[in-house]
Amino acid sequence: MTEIPEHLRKRAEEARQKAEAAKGGASAAAGSEPAATPPESTPAESTSSGAESRIPAHLLERSRAAKAGGGGGDAAAGTSVATTTSGGGVATAVAPATGGVPVGAGPGGHTQRLLTVVKAGSIQDVKATPIDKVHVWPHLLVAEFVASLVCTAFLLIFSAVVNAPLLQLANINRTPNPSKAPWYFLGLQELLTMFHPMVAGVTIPGMGIFALMLAPYIDRNPSHKPEDRKFAISIFTIFLMFWAVLVIIGSFFRGPGFNFVFPWRAGIFFDL
Repeated sequence: MTEIPEHLRKRAEEARQKAEAAKGGASAAAGSEPAATPPESTPAESTSSGAESRIPAHLLERSRAAKAGGGGGDAAAGTSVATTTSGGGVATAVAPATGGVPVGAGPGGHTQRLLTVVKAGSIQDVKATPIDKVHVWPHLLVAEFVASLVCTAFLLIFSAVVNAPLLQLANINRTPNPSKAPWYFLGLQELLTMFHPMVAGVTIPGMGIFALMLAPYIDRNPSHKPEDRKFAISIFTIFLMFWAVLVIIGSFFRGPGFNFVFPWRAGIFFDL
């Protein structure tokens, strides 16, 4: 059962007490002064006086205006009169028989009454929709911090156990031919054979990094399905294949003088 607010309960209790007090006063007045009504008074006049004692003044004025506008008669105006006797007083209510604003209606013709106030939680069934998003802190940052600690510990142990495959000491009188950078820089070295150092070392890598930075803001699709992420997969594939092709060419297709050779003819000029 819906709980009625405290202020509405107090207001209803005060209205009930006022009604009982008015009802008791009307009964006492009717019992103590039975001859107050003049002999020539008719039942209609007593009904009207009793109604005026219980109906508010603004409603009586509205009723009189409605009767005057309808022609002065209940039948002519198409209205119906309901008489109610309660505790020695008689109340009348006038309502139109045809469509229109009822007499005694509120502003705009509204006749609804407030019965109770129902809490929103008792009539609404709100279900939380599952989402696949989590907060950056602590969910994401804690996982990344743990992963960085694991990688650091692995590299520390691996470097202490396994020796790095270093070559012999460099001879300043003999430069190795071809002289190649480590494999992860061979893509950049390959670009230096094709473009100006400013273009190969700054412009092209900078444009690639900037494009990768903008990719999450351009493709804002939250789906995890590959068929729904065609743009992101295309960008990653182009970047990976572009750099992988340059590294493969620099590793296996460059010979003495960093000239283009076929590895199945001249051999492989590359050491890890």
